[in-house]
Amino acid sequence: MTDAVDLTIVTMRFDTADPTALLAVLSKYVVLARMEPGCRNIDLCSSYTHPGRYLLVEKWDSPDAQRAHFDSPTMVEMAQHCTGLLTAPPDIDLWDGPSAHDLR
Repeated sequence: MTDAVDLTIVTMRFDTADPTALLAVLSKYVVLARMEPGCRNIDLCSSYTHPGRYLLVEKWDSPDAQRAHFDSPTMVEMAQHCTGLLTAPPDIDLWDGPSAHDLR
């Protein structure tokens, strides 16, 4: 029997004129954030149609785990390292995941 999960999904979209620098920041963030309590997965995607656009898709066990992560040193460090790299503020959205569950 598995524990109940209140799946919480966050997307963060970033646009940059310096893809190499931003990719380094986001790649490090993904590795560190995946180790945080309540993280189910984080995917880093790059856009084919908008060069320099990156999307993070994060799955968390609960809204509490997601909120704790947003206040974490990992998140703060990533945000600080994005300073000067973005061409616009990041687009951050919170999603309900009624059919976004893991297959296994």
